[in-house]
Amino acid sequence: MGYQQDNFRRIRQEYETKYQRAHDEADRRRAEVESLIPAVAVLHRQMAAVGPEIMRISLEAKTEEDRKAAVAALKQRHGEMRAERDALLLANGYPTDYADVRYECDQCSDSGYLDDGRMCRCMKSKLVCANYEMSGLGSLLSSQSFDNYSLDYYRNDEKTYRTMQAVLQAMKQYAAAFSPDRIDELPAGGNLLLVGGTGLGKTHLSTAVAKSLLDRGYDVLYTGAIGLVASFENARFGSSVGLSDTEDLHRFYDCDLLIIDDLGTEVVNQFTVSSLYNVINTRLNLRRPTIISTNLMQDELRHRYWDRITSRLFGEFRILLFLGTDVRAQKVRRGN
Repeated sequence: MGYQQDNFRRIRQEYETKYQRAHDEADRRRAEVESLIPAVAVLHRQMAAVGPEIMRISLEAKTEEDRKAAVAALKQRHGEMRAERDALLLANGYPTDYADVRYECDQCSDSGYLDDGRMCRCMKSKLVCANYEMSGLGSLLSSQSFDNYSLDYYRNDEKTYRTMQAVLQAMKQYAAAFSPDRIDELPAGGNLLLVGGTGLGKTHLSTAVAKSLLDRGYDVLYTGAIGLVASFENARFGSSVGLSDTEDLHRFYDCDLLIIDDLGTEVVNQFTVSSLYNVINTRLNLRRPTIISTNLMQDELRHRYWDRITSRLFGEFRILLFLGTDVRAQKVRRGN
């Protein structure tokens, strides 16, 4: 199920509703002033007739000079009628634009698109916000980006600093080069395994990648390993209160990028491992990239999961090793 397409359809419908509401409100205000000021109603009818008259003249004029002269006269008359209408409105306590259509966005007139067919900035912004909400990253998107990822916390050791500098560069290059149509051009087909202890920046850099891709219109889904397993458990067994399955598992397979955080924190049993394998293997077969982060090292992963999972993680994912000392703990000590 394409959630990004769902967002587009929903927001497109919102714009259609907003556009119609603006016109309905204008019609209501127009009817109000016309009922109270009959002369305004007469002027409105006369002004409305100018457009068709211009069209008739354009078709029937014998010469271009005649056409221009007649059109200019009609436009002048229209301006005079509008001025007369405005004077009547002001005299009766109404602003001159009271009966006009009032759009939320003057650039696109609440259509979502500019005159040249390009999507308006207001609609782009709404789509990005909707995709943020659907990504599962919530407030992290506003607090974790490439711009505020600092390497200062790794400077106490030269090897650690160089390693994390390379990791940051690799993640930036990944985000910049990402395209579902050019996955083969990314190392390991765009699949990343981020390995390292707690608080070393795995979630921060994953979020930075997600933000970069969401801002470019890609469909990104972030989930913790526990949340992913819970979704499959609910789909298979139903909730603890007996509710029917409402989970839509398709998005784990269909999104442009799936980010699975904290692999190894979920309860491991045959069902959960099978669910993880199903997601990882299906996305590999569909050539849809996945980023997985874990605090477990290679031997711990092999001990915890089936060989079918670990063989894919170590054989078909690019491994990025995070080194250093817990950044969150350092921030607490520094009072940040």
